[in-house]
Amino acid sequence: MRTYFSFAGRTPTLAVTFAATAVFLILVFPNIPIDGQSLDSRSGYTYDEALASLEQYGPEGRTTYIWSSALLDTLFPIAYVTFFAGLIYRFRLTEGTWWLAFIPVVAGLCDLAENAQIMAMLVQYPDIGATQVAWASAFTAAKGWIGTIYQILGAGLLLVAIARSVVRALRRRRRGT
Repeated sequence: MRTYFSFAGRTPTLAVTFAATAVFLILVFPNIPIDGQSLDSRSGYTYDEALASLEQYGPEGRTTYIWSSALLDTLFPIAYVTFFAGLIYRFRLTEGTWWLAFIPVVAGLCDLAENAQIMAMLVQYPDIGATQVAWASAFTAAKGWIGTIYQILGAGLLLVAIARSVVRALRRRRRGT
């Protein structure tokens, strides 16, 4: 995994995965025509809320949602996991904290498990059980909580790296004058 994290932390990889993540979030997901808010964009949901959403999507919306979950929402975790794992690995404070790059990987695995549950519900609708919805919602909630952690960690490490760089530049400048 360290080889993957090292690759993910390279500047070109960070640039490409950041751009891909932004495109998914800004252009792709908001424009998927499912006639309602996707289940995986929520912080969680109850059985009744899931049923209401699945009904609201209609047959065409459910089919579109299945395909987007299978294709787009499989590529999306690859992009954001690679970006944040690379960011955390590259800007880790000490060599011993490299393992923190696993945090977005766990979120990505929760995302993929959530997608599998949601696709199953979309295929089986209206014959879905409360337990299945509970599992899907739990994966959604876990993805969200873990996402908050790795996003704060990644942004914090990047800010520390920028601050260190500015301090070094100011010290070099001070020595030069």
